[in-house]
Amino acid sequence: MTEAEPGPTAEPGPTAEPGPAAEPGPAAEPDTEAARYRQVLGHFCTGVTVITTIDDQRPAGFACQSFAALSLEPPLVLFCPSRWSLTWPVIARAGHFCANVLADGQQELARRFGASGGDRFAGVPWSPAPSGAPVLDGALTWVECAVEAVHEAGDHYLVTGRVTGLGPCRPGRPLLFYRGRYAATDPGEGPAEVVDTLLAWPRYADWM
Repeated sequence: MTEAEPGPTAEPGPTAEPGPAAEPGPAAEPDTEAARYRQVLGHFCTGVTVITTIDDQRPAGFACQSFAALSLEPPLVLFCPSRWSLTWPVIARAGHFCANVLADGQQELARRFGASGGDRFAGVPWSPAPSGAPVLDGALTWVECAVEAVHEAGDHYLVTGRVTGLGPCRPGRPLLFYRGRYAATDPGEGPAEVVDTLLAWPRYADWM
């Protein structure tokens, strides 16, 4: 669910292709329940974001699947960094972040920000959001937030962010992650279907 930094593997599903949540972690005994958990949760398709910030003029960021909209009033989102993440303390110190929604074709960018070590921003073009957090070139859109609250949640933190800025939405399809592989949506035929979700139809009390 988060970057490849020291800590237990938390990626649901097999990792047939390096993904944004391929955390190596310390050696551990085979765990049938954990393996089953990863297999089952790997069948829940997610988008891929890169959570970025800037601290002392140095950009930081990591690939993250565990990003979601949380509230309309007030506008809140959430993401879940690993307790072993090296990037999360930088975000916490800065107090703000930008969630970049990756587009189909940005698999290599997801791998770069999901791997441990090295300069993830080397050669990666970006521009600053109003807070200074990096907006990656080619992202479908971005959401800028101030850190609102942090909760301990097992081997991760659950971080809520108050939305302070929204980026433009460019044409394209999102990058998806499903059963340990990158995928893209099928554009289908005919006009787009209108789904009455909380984001599209505020009178509903539930997401779906």
